[in-house]
Amino acid sequence: FPRHDRGLSEEIIRQFQLGYNPEQRDSFTQQALEHQYSPEHLLQTGLSIQPEGSPRLMDRFRGRVIFPIHQPNGKISGFGGRILSSVSNIAKYVNSPESEIYHKSEVLYGLYFAREEIRQQSQVILVEGYLDVISLHQRGIKNVVSVSGTALSEYQVKTLARLAKKVVLLNDADKAGINASFNNTTERYRDWE
Repeated sequence: FPRHDRGLSEEIIRQFQLGYNPEQRDSFTQQALEHQYSPEHLLQTGLSIQPEGSPRLMDRFRGRVIFPIHQPNGKISGFGGRILSSVSNIAKYVNSPESEIYHKSEVLYGLYFAREEIRQQSQVILVEGYLDVISLHQRGIKNVVSVSGTALSEYQVKTLARLAKKVVLLNDADKAGINASFNNTTERYRDWE
């Protein structure tokens, strides 16, 4: 995993199980096939894709830092990938596709690591992305989760309401962050402070 410019410690990289998929088109896919993972399994989990008209599989997350997405019980249900280069015509983030075990509207990234701290403080800090969660954890602020690029869903609200009485929105000060703040504070969430 290249630390890039985020100043992440080895300890936090290991804790959140971060990885890196090289730039090669199919380096992960080929390694997985060598370790007896079936092409069907790689396609179903979304780790590999098959471009239309091509007989070969390629890596979904190539050239990206990989963020395993943990369920509250610690099992991994999906992945997010963030590109390191500043190429403007490529999506910054790519996520696993919806599957039997991964439903993006039900995911709160970092909840597995934050749940006990949220309960103890009865407060949760809701941020925009994976790196926001990890950076705050590294600085000792552990009651933090992210909706990871989606609008806050009713399912996510109910999950947080079972753990905390107060939610603090901590979004970026750019246009997208300001819009997310307004979109995530509608009437249906008024029961929180």
